[in-house]
Amino acid sequence: QVRLLESGGGSVQAGGSLRLSCAGSGYTYSAYSMGWFRQGPGQEREGVAVIDSDGSPRYANSVKGRFSISRDNAKNTLYLQMNSLKPDDTAKYYCARARDVGGGYWRRDEFRYWGQGTQVTVSS
Repeated sequence: QVRLLESGGGSVQAGGSLRLSCAGSGYTYSAYSMGWFRQGPGQEREGVAVIDSDGSPRYANSVKGRFSISRDNAKNTLYLQMNSLKPDDTAKYYCARARDVGGGYWRRDEFRYWGQGTQVTVSS
């Protein structure tokens, strides 16, 4: 049974930093692309960052240069380091596992398993 569990959310002032973690279990963690998505109030869930099994990252334009995605396959854990946070970054953040092995995924429908999410609130 695939399980994903996020942690590390919280409240921070604009300009601050947070680090999210996502622990995966129930599958061969290193074989799959992993991603971070977010959903703000009244908004659709959108891709933030994805990292392939080979470590190649991709980012939404809105977070490039501020966020960094990484993975530790030995610990089955995905990370998202978020710096220079803005109020627009306020959202619930979800980690997700790709539907299939391989790489290059980005769309929501290319990710099959999702965590419960962790709230990030950035105040001005």
